[in-house]
Amino acid sequence: MAKRDFYEVLGVAKNASSDEIKKAYRQLALKYHPDKNPGDKDAEDKFKEAAEAYDVLSNPDKRANYDKFGHSAPGGFGSGGGGFNMEDIFSRFGDVFGGHFAGFGGFSGFSGGGGQRDRPRRRGSDARIKVKVDLKDIAGGVEKRLKVPLLCKCDVCGGTGAKDPSSFSACNTCKGSGYVTRITNTILGAMQSTSVCPECQGEGSKITDLCTACHGEGTVRREESIVFRLPPGVGEGMQLNIPGKGNAARRGGISGDLLVVISEEPHEELARDENDLIYSLYISLPQAALGASAEIPTVTGKAKIKIEPGTQSGKVLRLKGKGLPDINGYGTGDLLVYITVWTPQKLSKEEEKMMKTLLNSDNFKPNPSKQDKNFFEKMKNILR
Repeated sequence: MAKRDFYEVLGVAKNASSDEIKKAYRQLALKYHPDKNPGDKDAEDKFKEAAEAYDVLSNPDKRANYDKFGHSAPGGFGSGGGGFNMEDIFSRFGDVFGGHFAGFGGFSGFSGGGGQRDRPRRRGSDARIKVKVDLKDIAGGVEKRLKVPLLCKCDVCGGTGAKDPSSFSACNTCKGSGYVTRITNTILGAMQSTSVCPECQGEGSKITDLCTACHGEGTVRREESIVFRLPPGVGEGMQLNIPGKGNAARRGGISGDLLVVISEEPHEELARDENDLIYSLYISLPQAALGASAEIPTVTGKAKIKIEPGTQSGKVLRLKGKGLPDINGYGTGDLLVYITVWTPQKLSKEEEKMMKTLLNSDNFKPNPSKQDKNFFEKMKNILR
């Protein structure tokens, strides 16, 4: 089944503000919360679908990436709504609910619910790298394998930060639950609120003996080999998001994302204008007058073009489909060949004599027709 558009899932416009997105998600989360819909698989799926949409649209980098690539973004946006478990959702977006519920398993201050709450999970920070690409990479897409310095899960302790499994003790403040509950008397009666334990930050335990390799952090810094594929049509400054390939979280949790920033290397002969490519071809006066053929560079090799007799300087030849693919799949650009008739700067005596003869020829006097475009019109064609 095809994924729904994230804006459609939240019921907001594509230009919706962050506050509008947050409000829409909160309303859906409250409506489809599993405690309000026990045993309703459809409600649970919609709850997770809304969480995935909010995860992307609430993050400026992910949102920009989604707006450019849609669901086909490199690396995707995670494993889909079904890929989020309740622990992930509440640990990452619990602040959105404004205290109405602090975790899966019950509403605070509402009747019903109960059961064990999932422990909040930390999320690692995002990592950012810059990747250089050339026109050939852009034209066909390319797989990149890079070594990236990251915070990674400690192999010695498995990311727990403890010396061994017995090196933990229950938190005295929350008694191992990871949450503390407070009851406040108001004019409406006693109101109960639940929040993450400030003593253990929701872990429910404390480490008694630290891991000697990571010193209790659960992470170590090292270079990781990351493989990813860039789609055809990327460009300078674009940012791609690769979920879960960023820095590991301290003492377990969800890894951050890897943000890949595109740096486009200039081509020696071809200039880029969005999806079109531009090449400046210089020809001699005899070639322009008599006609000729020329070989020009393309992204993948060479192409031959025919120059008609009487070609004027400034003429633009368009090679359909020889440009770059559109990032969103809307066809391929063209290769525009801008012709300039080269005027020699020094002449031999014999050449000068020939030119003087031609100077007096009526056929060599400029006589443009009304159909000939001026220079500025030609430039508009090139740059449009």
